[in-house]
Amino acid sequence: MLYDSGVWVNDTKWRGVPVQKFPSDLWVYQEIIHDLKPDLIIETGTCYGGSGLFMADMCELAGNGRVISIDLNPRPNRPKHARLEYFTGSSIDPVVLSLMTSAARNLKTVMCVLDSDHTCNYVLQEMHEYAQFVTPGSYLIVEDTDVNGNPICPDHGPGPFEAVELFLSHGDAFEIDTSREKFVVTQNPSGFLRKKIL
Repeated sequence: MLYDSGVWVNDTKWRGVPVQKFPSDLWVYQEIIHDLKPDLIIETGTCYGGSGLFMADMCELAGNGRVISIDLNPRPNRPKHARLEYFTGSSIDPVVLSLMTSAARNLKTVMCVLDSDHTCNYVLQEMHEYAQFVTPGSYLIVEDTDVNGNPICPDHGPGPFEAVELFLSHGDAFEIDTSREKFVVTQNPSGFLRKKIL
């Protein structure tokens, strides 16, 4: 089955850098960035830096914004971009969260993309911590909600999808934006969460 063949992991690149996302989701990301023109995108889980580079390029095209990408593991030769900055550390470390609080303060539009540890408890903690940075009308995107049989990797165990369910059951500030799943094949089913405008 192409959906979980691994081709997208091993051989999908943005400007030569592995990006590890479905092209259909990248297309949706550029639509969101074009629509919102965010001042800041916070990404947890950098890996090779391909998705951070992609979003920085989209910010450049939109004429606004920058990307902060956080990862536990430093890697040499990650791509450089004037609109992309890397932080090394755990996304839920209080020091990192304090830095993100400062970075997001007083900005008009902030979105967050969560793509680090994929265990349910970790993702749920990330969601609670990073939801505060997301501005009304913007997005908290939870990546890889397709694991644990949703529909791939049935033996994964509770992960991002289950974290989304728990998160939404404890508050109504966010809603699933299914319009962002229009290409049907997505790594993030039920993972495009839009903060309601009150």
